[in-house]
Amino acid sequence: MANDELIAALRDADAVKFGEFELSHGGTSNYYVDKYVFETNPDCLDLIAGAFAERIAEWDMDATLAGVALGAVPLVAVTSVETDIPYVIARKQAKEYGTGNRIEGDLTDGEEVIILEDIATTGQSAVDAAEALREAGAVVNRVLVVVDREEGASENLADHDLELSSLVTASDLLADAPDDIDV
Repeated sequence: MANDELIAALRDADAVKFGEFELSHGGTSNYYVDKYVFETNPDCLDLIAGAFAERIAEWDMDATLAGVALGAVPLVAVTSVETDIPYVIARKQAKEYGTGNRIEGDLTDGEEVIILEDIATTGQSAVDAAEALREAGAVVNRVLVVVDREEGASENLADHDLELSSLVTASDLLADAPDDIDV
């Protein structure tokens, strides 16, 4: 069942926009979920942290959280505070300065990790993060996102032995959208 309070908060924050938008993977869409709107809104962040915490508690796992840089960092930080579970940050690529780490934070070999992400379209950034975490010795099987756009992320993640779980789907979020909006 969709989180009606979260859906209302995302809409109230104007995080759902209609028009013609280019997506990060190169495709286009007639709607856009603006993660920077909901990730900078305290009410949305509070609801997301609570919903992520509930989902993680349902799984009854002893796992570290991982946020995909840059977008999921606010989400993983507030969820860490909500759950008292430590987190790491997975970069898209290693820094060329300082430590040069691709994974920031304390990660032990064999540690189970749950990836938190903002929006899943193809799921490729979560796949890349999982690969980096696995190379660093983590065990990664789950990806938890705020919004699943239902455009192939679940299948792509499954191809990489990752299970996708979302707080809301595009279908949930756009249930009352204009008729010309494609989900």
